[in-house]
Amino acid sequence: MADLLTPTSPLQSFAAQFAALGPTTHVAEEPFAAMVVIRFDPSGPALDAVADVLAIAPPLQPSTCLHRDGVTVIWLGPDEWLVTSTSHDPVALEEQLREVLAPHDGSAVDVSGQRTTVRLSGPDAPRMLAGGCSIDLHPRAFGVNSAVQTTVGVVGVVLIALGGDDFRILVRSSFARHFAAWLLDVAVEYSDRTTP
Repeated sequence: MADLLTPTSPLQSFAAQFAALGPTTHVAEEPFAAMVVIRFDPSGPALDAVADVLAIAPPLQPSTCLHRDGVTVIWLGPDEWLVTSTSHDPVALEEQLREVLAPHDGSAVDVSGQRTTVRLSGPDAPRMLAGGCSIDLHPRAFGVNSAVQTTVGVVGVVLIALGGDDFRILVRSSFARHFAAWLLDVAVEYSDRTTP
């Protein structure tokens, strides 16, 4: 049997710089998560089949996500979702989803190595993001469980509102270092601030 590759972080060299940011900004790369893109017709029985595997139904409302027990399901399009999980093995998750979707002409593709996850929080987080993002981040417009594909600092991301000044950002691994450098550069504006 072939040895499995161990996932490595594209941002491990940024950990100390993230930790040194000012008191009103917290940036950290989150641990590796399984990620699977699923596609199927949500008007048919596949929706319930996926919900049985994940213990959560994929959201049908555009630009939203749902969370449960380490699993997040993000709406990407009318028949497409991104599933992230810290509680599943990526290979097993893809296999389970592919098995239940195949009879319904659906698909499941493991994309775990494609993205990394950055957590940005603190009173300055919305202002930092607003400097490079066209999304209205006010909680009335981008509330808890909002999730969009957008551009932040010229990098394509999936941006998730976790509540208040707390955001999860999924960025392609190949652009992660550029995105991290952009965040650090933007954070300089707030580094000497002690209050929001």
